[in-house]
Amino acid sequence: MTCHHCPEKSVISLQHGELCKNHFLSYFEEKVFKTIKKYHLIGRKDSISVAVSGGKDSLTVLYLTRKYLRENNLENELFALAIDEGIHDYRSKTLQDLDVFCAKYTIPVKVVKTKDVFGHTLDEAYPVVNKGTKKKPCNVCGVWRRYLLNKYAREFGATKVITGHNLDDEAQAIVMNWFKANTSLAAHLGPISGVEDHELFVPRVKPLYFCPEKEVRLYALLKGFQIQFVECPYARAGYRAQIQDLLNDFEQKYKGTKQGIINSFLDILPLLKERERQQNQEQIQECQECGEPAHGRVCQACKIKAVLAT
Repeated sequence: MTCHHCPEKSVISLQHGELCKNHFLSYFEEKVFKTIKKYHLIGRKDSISVAVSGGKDSLTVLYLTRKYLRENNLENELFALAIDEGIHDYRSKTLQDLDVFCAKYTIPVKVVKTKDVFGHTLDEAYPVVNKGTKKKPCNVCGVWRRYLLNKYAREFGATKVITGHNLDDEAQAIVMNWFKANTSLAAHLGPISGVEDHELFVPRVKPLYFCPEKEVRLYALLKGFQIQFVECPYARAGYRAQIQDLLNDFEQKYKGTKQGIINSFLDILPLLKERERQQNQEQIQECQECGEPAHGRVCQACKIKAVLAT
């Protein structure tokens, strides 16, 4: 089939028609840049840390953040921040792709290893933590990644952390919270994560918020990014993987399911955030072990660290 706008061969079929390579790239970039502008994800004075893994989502959002700054004559500081969990035969491969990418586009990259901070890789920690707490590897990894991204982005001077979460990721998170009745956690979702500003937290923002995973994958392929498209060996063990399969099945049968979830959620998100602000009596405090933000006396990362020490 041919493109809706020109005689060139189509590379993707969207609801509004077929698009060739060049028209798809323009469409995708315009959608990302509109998201940045509409939700004020980047300010002129922001020092920007892009959370990267070396995968398609993070390299795409890193590339487009750099392009957005250049096209708008913005001179913001920009650097990539990667967390190396030490997952065997996985993270080293994605970090290699990241190094090649950042060298090509002259973007500074900083890598923080869980081994250096917590004394263990995820491969080493998970069996011990699971035995004592029954936590799955994604539970441990999620806590560690959020902790380290926030801590080191702040220490490196960032005022914004950009993440590569796409539309599929967000739809999955919304449904996961609905199924578990976690409306309090759902209030922290959206193009800008969190409910209220706090000096210990660096705001996290999501320029790919309205981009389905298949579009991100196609963009990365058409741009020729060096990506191995390897999946984390722990990915299928988590609750999210089941939600992912469920939503993919619905999307195949009923086109627009994921977009519908996002649109309806954004309608109620202001109400969720306001209710969370009114009902949340538990103030953010400093962890008594490490000084990082916590909802109790000790943060979740330090609780995991304590389990590993026993």
